Amino acid sequence: MTDMDKADLRSLYRRMLLIRRFEEKSAEMYALAKIAGFLHLYIGEEAIAVGAIDVLRPDDYVISAYRDHGHCLARGSDPGKVMAELFGKATGLCQGKGGSMHLVDVQNRFMGGYAIVGGHIPLAAGLAFAAKYQKQDLVTVCFFGEGAVPSGQAHEAFNLAALWKLPVVFICENNRYGMGTPVHRAVALYEDVAEAARSYGITAERVDGMDVLAVRTLMRTVVEQVRAGQGPCFIEAMTYRFMGHSMADPSHGHYRTKDEVEEYRKRDPLLVLKETMLNQTSCSEADFKQLEREVGDVVAAAVKFADESPFPEPASLHADIMVGD
Repeated sequence: MTDMDKADLRSLYRRMLLIRRFEEKSAEMYALAKIAGFLHLYIGEEAIAVGAIDVLRPDDYVISAYRDHGHCLARGSDPGKVMAELFGKATGLCQGKGGSMHLVDVQNRFMGGYAIVGGHIPLAAGLAFAAKYQKQDLVTVCFFGEGAVPSGQAHEAFNLAALWKLPVVFICENNRYGMGTPVHRAVALYEDVAEAARSYGITAERVDGMDVLAVRTLMRTVVEQVRAGQGPCFIEAMTYRFMGHSMADPSHGHYRTKDEVEEYRKRDPLLVLKETMLNQTSCSEADFKQLEREVGDVVAAAVKFADESPFPEPASLHADIMVGD
């Protein structure tokens, strides 16, 4: 059972649906060569970003890795500006100079996506240190994949966060596959990656990352504790990305079978929440069709805005970038 009302559940579902349809459209635009470079999609993981960010205050910090579209949208960024950034247009969040892996929206306290695996985890500790040093009542939430956990900088950040009792929540989106080699081979990671945090004395929890309500419930408790000065927390969200690592292997990738992916699709975050809403509220299929229309219009408008926007002027290469404007 959930203590959330129909309107709140509808809001959670709508945000997850926005991320899903935005990512699907991004894949389509990539195939049409509207988006260049790398493109790493968040399809299947929507419950983590939406559930975690829903309990934050507008002035809390969020920071992410290169699979950042979902977190940015969940934080409230304008879909049109996000799509324009993917298109490399001047109207994008970073004026077309960041692209898919480097979204930043300071106004919404989304402090960036970073392409170096694990490289942003110390930045999260830095944001939390600054907040504590300035006696600000703020929490920093840092998202990363399980492949970042073995990196040295992650351990350094965990160590300092524990030592200084920093107000930071580390959220590992554990897809069970850690990307390692240049050819994108993978090995299944079934061990408890949260042990890396526990070894430094950080409280660690595991949650079903396919259930937005489970993520939200745990995150609400964790954020209260961290904000109260009890030190950092590590959340291992067990999830399953339905797409490949990137558009270089867009379907099930070279390391998973189609049957495996289809089995996990039975736990699609959208289906999990939809079933709860149908069983526990007055929501009907008509409500979900209406949400599909609403979100479809938003995504279509985002693509139109991006497509019709100009590319940056060459002279802008030498200009300062005002992110988040």
